[in-house]
Amino acid sequence: MLEGRGAVMRSLWIAVAMYSKLPAPRVDWDERGLSWALCWFPAVGAAIGALLWLWLRLCGLLAVGPVLRGAGALLLPAAVSGGIHLDGFCDTADALGSHQSRERKLEILKDSHTGAFAIICCGLYLLLFFAAWTEVVPQGRAALVLALGPVLSRSLSGLAAASWPNARGSGLLATFTRPMDGRRARAVLGLWVLACCAAMVGLDPWTGAASVASAGLSFLYYRRMSMGQFGGITGDLAGFFLQVCECAMVLGVAVAQHLEVFL
Repeated sequence: MLEGRGAVMRSLWIAVAMYSKLPAPRVDWDERGLSWALCWFPAVGAAIGALLWLWLRLCGLLAVGPVLRGAGALLLPAAVSGGIHLDGFCDTADALGSHQSRERKLEILKDSHTGAFAIICCGLYLLLFFAAWTEVVPQGRAALVLALGPVLSRSLSGLAAASWPNARGSGLLATFTRPMDGRRARAVLGLWVLACCAAMVGLDPWTGAASVASAGLSFLYYRRMSMGQFGGITGDLAGFFLQVCECAMVLGVAVAQHLEVFL
């Protein structure tokens, strides 16, 4: 039993070390630890969400304007994650923009060079995400809904990784998914998704539902795009989805708040 607890804690620290720049103790990346690591991916989102909520709260207390508040809200998750997901977004943008065969797109994902499509799409994405953050009013329970966004995006990303085929059958994502018990992992990550959605809607039915709906639409797009264009998912595609999902959720809250004025 103690060994089982040790494996669970190793899984947590592996997830923290892999998916963030947060301090974590050194542990062995053995098969038992890796088998549960992806189930802790949402916990990394919870840490990011807590820091995001503190930033939004501080901005409210100090009457910080929407531009600085939005810049901080945009930069904080990228800084904590070390930009790993944004890197996946850029690689995927290059692959999608190439309009090449499936095999060639997978090769482009592995290419460490940054192409024109990556730069263009990354610039446009950051501009849109920043604009969305400046439009939301992160006060009261709406701020908590926004802070839960990184948890939901990582829960959905982990669920997809545990459920959908790997486009390569190898790579970093396969390192985490191969040792796992898929049925149990899907159950755990599914509970993360349900709990997060319930919390968001329970906190604020209007903005919470808008955020959950935006995440759901992003997830459906992720499924169709990854299967249609690549025949499965990879670590880069998972990062692409996470960035799209988080931007969509903030946009959803912004739209919902503006519509609420007219209802």
